[in-house]
Amino acid sequence: MTVRTYGSYLKIDELLSLQQPVSEGPEHDEMLFIVIHQVYELWFKQMLWEVDWLRTALIQGELARSMSAFKRMLTILKTLVAQIDVLETMTPVDFNSFRARLDSASGFQSAQFREFEFALGHRRRGPLAQMPPGSPELARLEQRLTEPSLYEAYLRFLASRGYAIPRDLFERDRSLPIPEDERVRAQLVLVYREDPAVRELSERLVDLDEGLQEWRYRHVKMVQRTIGTKRGTGGSAGAEYLKTTLFQPLFADLWAIRSEL
Repeated sequence: MTVRTYGSYLKIDELLSLQQPVSEGPEHDEMLFIVIHQVYELWFKQMLWEVDWLRTALIQGELARSMSAFKRMLTILKTLVAQIDVLETMTPVDFNSFRARLDSASGFQSAQFREFEFALGHRRRGPLAQMPPGSPELARLEQRLTEPSLYEAYLRFLASRGYAIPRDLFERDRSLPIPEDERVRAQLVLVYREDPAVRELSERLVDLDEGLQEWRYRHVKMVQRTIGTKRGTGGSAGAEYLKTTLFQPLFADLWAIRSEL
């Protein structure tokens, strides 16, 4: 019988073998760059695990389980933002010492982050073109576009509590984001005025949206202070593109009702 140890259970040897700088030397800060981004991918994996759990809880109408899942996701998101502080200890000179070795590698190619966006409800087909044809990553993204988003699950939760959420929102093309809808906003105003428990749940969705916007903002500023206005690796527009993603809420109706309360 094989006895599991800390190292064998967590596969520490395999994990620590995955950090392989390619620069000559190697350049000191390439190790930090690799570790930070691999850690991000691990957290993205966990966030996908949690968002699927949360989506199921909402669809099944489980308020307590949903609140618990939100708490964990929001805590992880704070960690994702805080990791940028570590990455910002790398100066532009440090990064440029190995940047050319990245070739076409770019954060735009993170399939897991795109999955997370799709899972929340930020859906469009553009990111599919960044994945290799026939790849597992492309298949996962295409699958995400057929599944209920977190926002759809939230609307289904509201419907299960007796709120008049229009059925046509559940019968639409899921590969597209759910549009803003004044009928939904009217129901949300009722939630906020008359239903404290569901209002608190709704605020956690706003927290998640705001936290993701904060992560995007910190990411933009980190890129600006590291490469300025240079084009990003992989031919991306770098910070200029990232700036276009700022201040675009995922759950627009939840923000819009603030002026009606």
